[in-house]
Amino acid sequence: MGMEAVLSRAAYFIGIILLGYSLRQIGFFKEQDFHVLSKIVLKITLPAAIVFSFADKKIDASMLVISLLGLLGGFIYISAGFLISARASKEKKAFEIVNLSGYNIGNFTLPFVQSFLGPSGVVVTSLFDTGNAVICLGGAYSVASMVKGESKGMPVLQIGRTLLKSVPFDAYLIMTVLSLLGLHLPSQIVSFAGIIADGNAFMAMLMIGVGFRLSGDKSQLGTIIKILAVRYIVAVTLSVAFYFLLSMPLEYRQTLAILVFAPVASTAPVFTADLKGDIGLSSAINSISILISICCIVGVVTLVL
Repeated sequence: MGMEAVLSRAAYFIGIILLGYSLRQIGFFKEQDFHVLSKIVLKITLPAAIVFSFADKKIDASMLVISLLGLLGGFIYISAGFLISARASKEKKAFEIVNLSGYNIGNFTLPFVQSFLGPSGVVVTSLFDTGNAVICLGGAYSVASMVKGESKGMPVLQIGRTLLKSVPFDAYLIMTVLSLLGLHLPSQIVSFAGIIADGNAFMAMLMIGVGFRLSGDKSQLGTIIKILAVRYIVAVTLSVAFYFLLSMPLEYRQTLAILVFAPVASTAPVFTADLKGDIGLSSAINSISILISICCIVGVVTLVL
């Protein structure tokens, strides 16, 4: 797949977001439909995509350091969320932690990596996304929930419980263990998961479009600019550090330099809804981050390849 095909795919994603937004505007989708779509993505299509993408991958234990890099990126964003909202209300602090953290890898960034870096790039992406999953599939939500005062108990135990309740994280955990052990699921299960996985990107982008809503409030614009400015400043820093400072094969460093420019995790609006936050603002941040990430990733690909 060449650059033109990759850009076309990115344009399709934006088109699906616009479709979801338009259908919401004309009344085809109602507000409560966002929650239905989010359940389908989080509990059905995304887990299927994880199972399918890991099905034929063999992972060496020494490569798990790449998963730690994905986890590191998430911790940096959670810490940044605390810093930029230090004087804000508990609700706003929780919102900014969830909507600043996590990468949209499987639905968005993986096609870019597949196009330019081949099989080794896909393996690096999968490992990075395993660490990222700890953050975007429960870690950031658990921290935000504790900040808001909706959960009590030991932070590590709370995060662990939340992650184990997350179907996508369970899928990542099981598939990573199977890959390390050199075991494979029956081909019939993989094929079935593949059929469902084909609908994951469409459902995730449609969900974001249905949830997209801006009130025109100037404070909303300020929140969007603040969150995205911090996110991409951190992304530039990590991209330069991973590419120039890591002692890894060039193809691994090229992949990591691209991955850190992934958009905000597509699960952010889902967890924002669970926290009773502003779903429309969350979806707007998500959608705008996709546009920015397209430009950034194309630029990085041009520079490092």
